[in-house]
Amino acid sequence: MDAGSLMGIEGLKGLSSLSPAQSIAHPKKLKMLDGYSDSILTNNTDKSKASSFDSLLKSAMDMINETNRYTNEAAEAELSYAMGITNSTHDLQVAQMKANISLQYTVAVRNAVIDAYKEIMQLQF
Repeated sequence: MDAGSLMGIEGLKGLSSLSPAQSIAHPKKLKMLDGYSDSILTNNTDKSKASSFDSLLKSAMDMINETNRYTNEAAEAELSYAMGITNSTHDLQVAQMKANISLQYTVAVRNAVIDAYKEIMQLQF
């Protein structure tokens, strides 16, 4: 099967100007196939792993900051109710429930991460 007969196959349009001798002699001149990425031709795997870990860490830090913000808002609502600034027990209860649910969710995620870490550490290669 030559490169001309491969032209009809979806995604192999980059093979039209390649011969096996050219690809071996000049690997830098290899054309990427449509929708195909290879770690040999592109070295983006380390970058994607780092960016995925970075985004995971950023979302975890955002979750911790949001939990801290809800806890601070609940403490402010308690103080303002205790000092008589507001009379709304509803607002106080909503602030406390937001802080409680956010803290429970953060602790559940933390526990899941710790369990996953323990499982990884128990793997034997």
